[in-house]
Amino acid sequence: MRFTVSSTALSSKLNALAKVINSKNSLPILADFLFDIQDNVLYLTASDSENVINTQMELTESDANGRFAINNHDLLEAIKGFSEQPITFDVNLQDNIAKISYQNGLFSLPVENADEYPQSQPITEGINTIVMPSNVLADNINRSLFATAQDELRPVMNGIYFDLTPEHLAVVASDGHKLVRNKVFTVQSEQPASFILPKKPAGLLKNLLQKDGGDVEIKFNERNAEINYGDGRLSCRLIEGRYPNYNSVIPQNNTNTLTVDRLALLAALRRVQPFANDSSNLIRFHVEGSTLQLDAEDFDFSKTATERMICDYNGQPMSIGFKGSAFIEILTNFDCEEVIIQLADPSRAGLVIPSEQPEGQDVLMLMMPMLLND
Repeated sequence: MRFTVSSTALSSKLNALAKVINSKNSLPILADFLFDIQDNVLYLTASDSENVINTQMELTESDANGRFAINNHDLLEAIKGFSEQPITFDVNLQDNIAKISYQNGLFSLPVENADEYPQSQPITEGINTIVMPSNVLADNINRSLFATAQDELRPVMNGIYFDLTPEHLAVVASDGHKLVRNKVFTVQSEQPASFILPKKPAGLLKNLLQKDGGDVEIKFNERNAEINYGDGRLSCRLIEGRYPNYNSVIPQNNTNTLTVDRLALLAALRRVQPFANDSSNLIRFHVEGSTLQLDAEDFDFSKTATERMICDYNGQPMSIGFKGSAFIEILTNFDCEEVIIQLADPSRAGLVIPSEQPEGQDVLMLMMPMLLND
């Protein structure tokens, strides 16, 4: 079996697929890429047994159909740094060897029998479907991924929750201290449905989705999901269990509103945070009139820092504590010029929302306060 393919196109596809492969695998063949040539089209597969990525590409030429598996690390190292040029694979399935030739050289690698590669089963029962633009899904995953937990006791918190309702699709993530809720009003369903996407496939999708505005189709049931995008497909196992009622923790009466330049606040927090106590990372926000004051202190090492900045504040003078690193993460995951921080009192959660919402969406992030030692 002999076929020819573009070096840069192949390298791009393989580097994207390689992200799903674990360094240690339950089956040795899961360290391989699966090559499947059918009618001048190369179908590529990579898997870690729970997550499977499939993609395809046109071949320059091929003389036969066939399947084989080849080690991901060896192949990626071999073609790394190639300039754009044709690469020809000459695969001998009887001797389990592939000779790979290019402009100025030749190398050979062992191949394995493709029949040993695990096959993913298509979703057949209880299917629900979501169709949405790829850039909207990518943006929602980008905004939410940082807020997922790493909690062995509550695995449902370790993924992104997709809650499909008659009014909207809510994309939610929380670790119990911070929460992100995105509403997408262009995606609705008369029949409510939901699923929890684990962190790894969510991170893979973040890198795989194109920002070209094409549509993504998500098929899911209680246990599995299949996401079709562009020229690829990601199949994954879902987290099973009931997600907490996220709406119940979002306060409705935060009447004190603070509007501030996002990048200026982010820069100020980054300057002040190194002076906070290492264990608590507590930063005091004191807001009064048109001034926001940030204070950090670590009395164990005699370190303190204070910074003031101009803001627009409507409400009672207030001091409230937040975890500095978490607040920095929240501000980093917005892309607006200004943020609005809504507060009720120092013991209740603060809401952070963008000054301008994305079109057809409603985004908010919630931050639980920390106790101040006054």
